[in-house]
Amino acid sequence: MNISHHFDDATLMAYASGSMPQGMALLVACHLQWCASCREKVSLNEAVGGTLLERVEPAALDAGALDRLMDRLDEPDEPDVPAAESESVEYADPEVPSPLGSLLGCSLNGLGWRRLGYGVHQYDLGLSGPGATRLLRIAPGVSVPQHGHRGNELTLILRGSYSDELGRFRVGDVADVDAEIDHQPIVDTDQECICLIATDAPLKFSGLVGRLIQPFVRL
Repeated sequence: MNISHHFDDATLMAYASGSMPQGMALLVACHLQWCASCREKVSLNEAVGGTLLERVEPAALDAGALDRLMDRLDEPDEPDVPAAESESVEYADPEVPSPLGSLLGCSLNGLGWRRLGYGVHQYDLGLSGPGATRLLRIAPGVSVPQHGHRGNELTLILRGSYSDELGRFRVGDVADVDAEIDHQPIVDTDQECICLIATDAPLKFSGLVGRLIQPFVRL
């Protein structure tokens, strides 16, 4: 896999520190499975963070905090969750990184895609947190309406490719954009494009068509 587009350093730092929304953390984990370069940067960030923590002087607990801690130690243990409820379903598919495959449990073609408009379907992963996490399935030659961002948007290509103002994105590539970017991705081959997209705030669609579909897209 020849990956040309990677995450910003700030995104990888946020992932390493555990401060990302659930959907964005999932998307980063998926890319890391395919990208040795970004894995190395995350490992470096984690090592730096661990070193900084080691240098932090421990704070003394006051009497009240110590009493509360001892009270919690006396509480009964939480009952074990049955394995069937605590373990994700494993699904092996070369198109789908394992963090995503464990959630889906089937191939991309087997999902219950919902039509948004001509040549565009979506599948909502239903994750908690701000923003949204969706799979988009876009037919050849079809473009997403021109849009900007109220926050951050991460996109990982799982199948096919698209081009926009930022370049050409193929399988394994990620687009890491913020409120300064306006773009209009268009599928640029005869193969459909499937992307995993995570946002932490709604998009800002331009033009009449974009404003009309905004309530239905909910991205």
